[in-house]
Amino acid sequence: MAKKGNPINGVLVLYKPSGPTSTDCLNQLKRQFRPRKIGHAGTLDPMAEGILPVLFGKATKLAPYIGSGFKIYKGEILLGKSTDTYDIQGTVTREADTAAITEEQVASEIDFWHKLTSQEVPAYSAAKHKGKPLYALKRSGQEVPEKTKEISIFRARILEMDLPRITFRVCCSPGTYIRSLAHSLGNRLGCGAVLTALTRECTHPFTLDQSIGLEEVLEKDVVKHLIRLRDCLPDWPQYKLSSESSRMVANGASLPVSTTPGFSGNEGEKAVLLDPEGRTLAIVQARETDGQLRWAILRGLWT
Repeated sequence: MAKKGNPINGVLVLYKPSGPTSTDCLNQLKRQFRPRKIGHAGTLDPMAEGILPVLFGKATKLAPYIGSGFKIYKGEILLGKSTDTYDIQGTVTREADTAAITEEQVASEIDFWHKLTSQEVPAYSAAKHKGKPLYALKRSGQEVPEKTKEISIFRARILEMDLPRITFRVCCSPGTYIRSLAHSLGNRLGCGAVLTALTRECTHPFTLDQSIGLEEVLEKDVVKHLIRLRDCLPDWPQYKLSSESSRMVANGASLPVSTTPGFSGNEGEKAVLLDPEGRTLAIVQARETDGQLRWAILRGLWT
């Protein structure tokens, strides 16, 4: 087991249970393993379970890139009920009869998700206004501003329908509120709807088969379950540098891409640079500087 106070670097694909907040889970890991730094990529609501990438040490520098991939969720919606949180854990604000709702109507409205380009941000959410989370404003009785955000729904399909309950799976852009999808579905059907269950099955590139439960990891050596820094961005090409080039990168130099063995890409390409021993030096992007294509350092990861 990692000694307390020692650096721990890498990504843990945690299976968050339903109940605790994402922060609650991080606090338990922090108390157990005492990492120098810890964070996560993509908050899950307390009711939700599934993949929560936990970032240790230098991996916290990769949060904007690890959290930028598509997400896949499996969920359940109950028609005929509305709440202030858009899920079953909120206060009921409306109930309606669903006897006239047909499976064809539901299927059509689920398909409509593909056309959505924006959605309402729930008042009970961690989105911020003037530095304060919306849920804090709501709970204190303050006025909560209406906020919308751009989203993309790549795939949505019904897995099972036993009205008034619908089980579905959706692939969407990061930051999409599945609660809001349920709420808007209920509004379009005219009967209201709430999310009753939600599992995040994928936060690209991490999947359920890589995940480990919270209780299990607390009893084990977390280091053995970490994904190395160099493997955290598997879609990015990797280039191993010479000793001299590695020293230059570690000193913050912007290397010409022509010095990189195997590089044949174009301006804008992002990559992971490794030292001769295969250790991660930096994540970089090819940018033109003074008429020459060079590696601009996005995040330095050298020791």
